[in-house]
Amino acid sequence: MVTLTSRFLERLALEDAVLVSVHATRGSVPRETGAWMAVFAQSTVATVGGGRLELDAIGHARAGLMHGALAAGQGEETVRYALGPSLGQCCGGEVHLRYERVTARDAARLSQRLASAQVPVALFGGGHVGRAVIAVLGTLPMAVHWIDSRDEIFPDQIPANVRCEHSDPVQAAVADLPADSRVLIMSFSHAEDLDVVAACLARQRERGDLPYVGLIGSQTKWASFRQRLQARGFSEAEMALITCPIGVPGIADKRPEVIAVAVAAQLLQVPVDQG
Repeated sequence: MVTLTSRFLERLALEDAVLVSVHATRGSVPRETGAWMAVFAQSTVATVGGGRLELDAIGHARAGLMHGALAAGQGEETVRYALGPSLGQCCGGEVHLRYERVTARDAARLSQRLASAQVPVALFGGGHVGRAVIAVLGTLPMAVHWIDSRDEIFPDQIPANVRCEHSDPVQAAVADLPADSRVLIMSFSHAEDLDVVAACLARQRERGDLPYVGLIGSQTKWASFRQRLQARGFSEAEMALITCPIGVPGIADKRPEVIAVAVAAQLLQVPVDQG
């Protein structure tokens, strides 16, 4: 699957661009700080919010490609946009857009920079629901670590923002997850699920750096797990950190594709660490 970043970098290998990014905001605005758009002479990749703001940004970026300091490859500039009075957009807030000319020589730096903006997610389990979740997360700004104890389970084609790991025992992978990872647990067996949950709770006790740990299953499954985790020495307060069932509430459909959308929506609700 081709991501926006890979599309941008592939095009950048052929021609220069201006990278437009949301540098700062105030009030109601269409996109958050860090959102970006690549502007080429005849095309664009991604978006900073659409409407008149984006139209003016594209025009300004293309002028920069042809004239002035940006055309000479010198530095960058930041422009303030008042959405209400100057652009007639009903958001009414204020956006500061950063313009920087980029070339093929910047590809490695940009790849690292844009990847660092992705939210880390660890998915344990390569079954039907796991594959459906991967299909959804592959379209989102997330860096997904897909883990299973069965090496042959992973498909040949995976999204560009997903990397696969065979881990046996599967819970051993928990220790090396990036800080601030969101964890989804949906392996092929309850025994593996329990071991991964226990490993996550042990890491939380030590480091406290997993903002979301979600376990697929019913309330009955979780009640059984709570008893077993209690026997392993975990407290009620520690077990309260686990989300089970997973997915935004109110969706009764259990098809893998529907669960995947509900789970992705719940992940998007988890606050991002700005530190």
